[in-house]
Amino acid sequence: MTSPFPKYHFAEYPHQFRTRYPNKPLLRYYSRQSEKWVKLNGEQVANRCLAAAKGLAYLQLKKGDRVAIYSPNTVQGLCTELGIFMMRGVSVPLYATSTPDQVAFVVEDAEVETMFVGGQFQYNNAYEVQQRCPMLRRLIIIDPAVVLAEGDTTSMYYDEFIRRGDSVTYENKANVTSSEALATDLAVIIYTSGTSGQSKGVMLHHSNFIEQVYAHQLKYPFISPRDISMCFLPLNHIFEKAWTYLCLSMGVSIAILSDPKKILDALPMVRPTMMSNVPRFWEKVYMGVQDKINQAPTPIRGVMRHAIRIGERYFFDYINVGKKAPLHLSMLFSIYDHTLFAKVRKTIGLQRGRFFPTAGAAISPEIYRFLRSINVPMVVGYGLSETTATVSSCPLVGFDLNSIGTVMPALQVKIDPETSEILIKGPTVASGYYHNDAANAEAFTEDGFFRTGDAGRLEGDTLYFTERIKDLFKTANGKYIAPQMLEGMLTIDPIIEQVAIIGDGYKFVSALIYPNWEVLRREARQRGIDTSVSDEALAENHELHRLMTTHIEQALSSVAQYEKVKRFVLLTEPFSMEKGELTNTLKIRRKVINEHFAKEIASMYEE
Repeated sequence: MTSPFPKYHFAEYPHQFRTRYPNKPLLRYYSRQSEKWVKLNGEQVANRCLAAAKGLAYLQLKKGDRVAIYSPNTVQGLCTELGIFMMRGVSVPLYATSTPDQVAFVVEDAEVETMFVGGQFQYNNAYEVQQRCPMLRRLIIIDPAVVLAEGDTTSMYYDEFIRRGDSVTYENKANVTSSEALATDLAVIIYTSGTSGQSKGVMLHHSNFIEQVYAHQLKYPFISPRDISMCFLPLNHIFEKAWTYLCLSMGVSIAILSDPKKILDALPMVRPTMMSNVPRFWEKVYMGVQDKINQAPTPIRGVMRHAIRIGERYFFDYINVGKKAPLHLSMLFSIYDHTLFAKVRKTIGLQRGRFFPTAGAAISPEIYRFLRSINVPMVVGYGLSETTATVSSCPLVGFDLNSIGTVMPALQVKIDPETSEILIKGPTVASGYYHNDAANAEAFTEDGFFRTGDAGRLEGDTLYFTERIKDLFKTANGKYIAPQMLEGMLTIDPIIEQVAIIGDGYKFVSALIYPNWEVLRREARQRGIDTSVSDEALAENHELHRLMTTHIEQALSSVAQYEKVKRFVLLTEPFSMEKGELTNTLKIRRKVINEHFAKEIASMYEE
């Protein structure tokens, strides 16, 4: 029997673009000059990938050589990576926000000689690293507006890199090498951001990606060349990288956004049908809608809440369980779907949405329920860099709201009976960490299962996530606390922007809270609290603390008494990546938080 989808090596993708989609828009990017989205068809994208491969042939790239890409999302970066694969090189992607020390670690660990840099920020950092890491021989600069450092004689601009490779000799070299590429070749080394400890280089081979793409093609065959996907998560993150290559394999048009902060401006212009995303985006959508509802006049507020209840009944009581909804319920839902719900989706730019996979952190079932109730087709999944992204994912219908989906084809998943750790084995699991035998020894069981570090349970082929095992802590009273769960429940409330749960070794649970000061000030004024003072003064206000306590109690109403937040401190500055308090994927670094806020934490436990 013929496979429904051919298993193409990434080195073959440019040729497939040229033969299958020569005139179809395959990539698009925003031009600052024309202030418009520019489209590139399959032929043009293939030419750009080949040009990059030819440039790498000029640089005499050999099989297995590591090439770093330190840049925001760009067409050049994506085409360069495909060029690296054509030349059987290894891509080493870095977050565009990485510091010089982080860049230096990767350069030395992966033995990088060539690095592609995006803009001035990346160039400045990389050039600094080059001065202390002689191994880094050259920088290739994507943005032509970058100003070179005085004395820089080794860097070249991307256009020059392309021109230097423009010869028949290098084209032949690229085509021959591409045809020799094997599934066993190492494709990428992705350095984990890590919530603790030093970063580790996850080795993913082409076979890992080939199997992962194929598994998704089988599970989500409705994805088609008619779709448009917004690429705004960093392409160096395994979720966006694997999703982008899946989309390219199925002829989806991809809009590449270089500045993720402009996502809300870009969505109404692109109007994507699909987009991979993280829970934080949907949390902000939920909070924005809830804030609008709370501010609306009473009659309108009643209508909006009634509409959401109707959407919830229609989808969860009928559609999601395979039942036909009663006529009157279907008609009511249709009315709301074409009016109120459509207005919400259009405001965000998701009116054409068909499929929005979401992963990277836990998402509240309440937010998940809300989005599906207003007909936003978001689905939840779970994965890691070490599993080439997806381990499990939900279907569009027929899912358990509290689960993280059904296990992907070809994967074996089991639960450690003693620790409840999720263990994984299969063709999408990484071979190990680059140059790190100690980490490799810890990462796998004796029978070859990868240790995820996550606790969960498995019912049939449906997987449930509990907590990061290393995040679980025990209070002085011996009670185990799952901080991520509590933080997720609290940040559902529009008044809470960020929160870090504290309590490891203490008598009770406390919290560091960075509120949405705009919403908090508005509620404070309604309560008669003087808001003309600074945030610092307001954060100490007794009445404001009473107001915040009400919100905390409501958010945690369903948890056990020992899990409730007893005391808290209001912060006037958010946790940030720049201060090392958040990873590049916006996860809390608890050790750093505990160090930076030692005084505030101590104050919450004073007798």
